[in-house]
Amino acid sequence: MAAETELKFRVPPRKLKALEKPRIAGSKSGEPSGSDLLSTYFDTGKYKLKRHGLTLRVRWDGHDHVQTIKSGAGPRFERGEWETGLADGSLDLDKAEGTPLESLASGRLRHKLKPVFETSVRRITVPLRTKRSEIELAIDRGQATAGHRSRPIQEIELELKRGRLLDLFRIARELERRSDAELDLRSKADRGYELAGGEQHIAVSAESVVLDSECTAGEAFRVIARSALRHFSSNVDAVREGHPEGIHQMRVGLRRLRAAISLFSKILSRASTEDVKGELKWLTGALAPARELDVFVKEEIEPATHDVLLRRGGRAIRQEFSGRRDQAFAQARQAVDSPRYRNLLIGTLQWIATNQTIAAADEGGPIGKFAVALLHRRIKKLRKEGRRLDQLSARQRHKVRIRAKKIRYAIDFFESLFDGKRERKLLARLSRHLKRVQDALGSLNDFVAHRKLAVDAALKAPHRKERARAFASGVVLGREEQTVKPLMKIAAKEVRGLAKF
Repeated sequence: MAAETELKFRVPPRKLKALEKPRIAGSKSGEPSGSDLLSTYFDTGKYKLKRHGLTLRVRWDGHDHVQTIKSGAGPRFERGEWETGLADGSLDLDKAEGTPLESLASGRLRHKLKPVFETSVRRITVPLRTKRSEIELAIDRGQATAGHRSRPIQEIELELKRGRLLDLFRIARELERRSDAELDLRSKADRGYELAGGEQHIAVSAESVVLDSECTAGEAFRVIARSALRHFSSNVDAVREGHPEGIHQMRVGLRRLRAAISLFSKILSRASTEDVKGELKWLTGALAPARELDVFVKEEIEPATHDVLLRRGGRAIRQEFSGRRDQAFAQARQAVDSPRYRNLLIGTLQWIATNQTIAAADEGGPIGKFAVALLHRRIKKLRKEGRRLDQLSARQRHKVRIRAKKIRYAIDFFESLFDGKRERKLLARLSRHLKRVQDALGSLNDFVAHRKLAVDAALKAPHRKERARAFASGVVLGREEQTVKPLMKIAAKEVRGLAKF
């Protein structure tokens, strides 16, 4: 097995040529060499290998056929890679012995494996040397093909052959500044599967987190944090296309990472963590208006415009808030197209992958013990705050809601550590309980936000539309208020119910 440590970036086509002769301070580049690579990726019709975190391909480089098996990244950032030569382009699962594929390589699987997609690229390889490290820069141009669908490939890969991760990230940052390269945590295989399924620029949901019960809390944090980073960054194309669900999923991914930082805060290095938290908060804030306005328009404004009583006022507020929503979507696109966003991606991954993250000498101890203590402590605190829910201000209620949401994220993160049937049922019940708390308090929070939006729109309305818009806004808010009134009782009841856990 080889441990593959690499970073992949998407690069604007016009910038690729200049990278063939990179000039990077503190490094020397060797002579570039070229090759044509044709890779065929195999899986079953239901993508069994993908579901197990494995990739199987056969590559032809013009001289040799090579079968490659890859596993997902481990706690220490690198991916497992197993390569064997083939006499021709036919799969040979006998050569999967000693790899993660071996346990799946039954006779039944052999008959079900088939080509799913292929990539054809012209690769220019440039060796880079620093005082302590050897790094390979690969520049790929070509396309991925699945049936009658195809997608261009224009990217670079930086692979650490020998030396330090810090050198890899230093060169990555320099190339990002020079070529507008955007870190892409999705592999060619990920995008090939997306293409094969006919999906392009769609919203990407969170993947399941699988933790090794023998790992430390620090190692578990790295797996969780990288999963969350992959989640939100995988939605960037959907945000650029203006898909509301893409903005929602990017915000969910950001919240998951911020929640993980909060949950593991006792073992994290404070200084480096604060910088990352600040950038994540900036991006979350840049996306927030688009999500809030989209929900308000779809769930409150548009239904109200069908009411014959509102007439001109309904049309006026729909026009007003639809315009605001369009501006907010443009603001979200501007944020993810910025150098600040590209730098956030590299900086966050560097923080996760290197030794800048964990401050605790024992890395927080065993993750199982850490998880149980954390859940117990967090639930206890939520119950205490929830006893006086009806006395809290809107801001304080919002904090209680965030606390409930973090516990739900913790359940998602730690679920794989609890393999007993009874434990799984208990966690599922707890998660449903917390969701009801979260939903009830979330609706109350939305009402407060919507009231601010509606009042602001009414006050800023042109004089000829002022009365109509104010009336329509009042009707919308009145209806929403009647809906959310009973939610306080529901939230209080659900918080009291946490005593069972």
